[in-house]
Amino acid sequence: MTFFKKLFLIVISNPDKTFLEAEDFYAHLSDEELVEQIVASNDPLLFEKLYDRYAKMVYNKCYGFAKSDDEAEDLTQDVFLQLFIKLRTFKGKSKFSTWLYSFTYNFCVNYVNRNKQRKMRDLSVQVEETEYKLTEDVPDESLYEMKADRLKKALELITAEDKSILLLKYQDGASIKDMVELMDIGESAVKMRLKRAKERLLEIYNTQE
Repeated sequence: MTFFKKLFLIVISNPDKTFLEAEDFYAHLSDEELVEQIVASNDPLLFEKLYDRYAKMVYNKCYGFAKSDDEAEDLTQDVFLQLFIKLRTFKGKSKFSTWLYSFTYNFCVNYVNRNKQRKMRDLSVQVEETEYKLTEDVPDESLYEMKADRLKKALELITAEDKSILLLKYQDGASIKDMVELMDIGESAVKMRLKRAKERLLEIYNTQE
């Protein structure tokens, strides 16, 4: 852990809240208004308010890509560190919560893809796109009937991109419309990626004993 990261985490975890606790001046602000204040002041004490609002959500998303609680916590800290640095890239074209959701998923996918020592990456089953014929979609019932232990193992063997879209749909309950906004791609592209991810997951699941 770098010195800057340690310092940043100390500041947002143990801030001097004398002023903020005397009168929670920022509690009434929307996420978007709070972000605007943080970007304008570059104040880590204000960022701590944003951290309090979304730490649990970010942790839950990171946990889906992690092997342990400790790794999920480290990922969560890394997400917020990058968020503090890149917060000004939020342009308000969507709700901040939607933007942060996408930011977190993209960060986790990139983390998995660049960490070549992770088993998830090493054991990923690489399947050429051309191997998939556009036949009937895999019914959701096929996923719901999977045994938990085999499903968990299969999720570890597919690519991070496939895992992320499946978690969005079936863990977080995102609609196709939500996924279009989160992934910034067209509806047909979302449906195609989801279909192929389900096919890959089912194929790997069925090869396990």
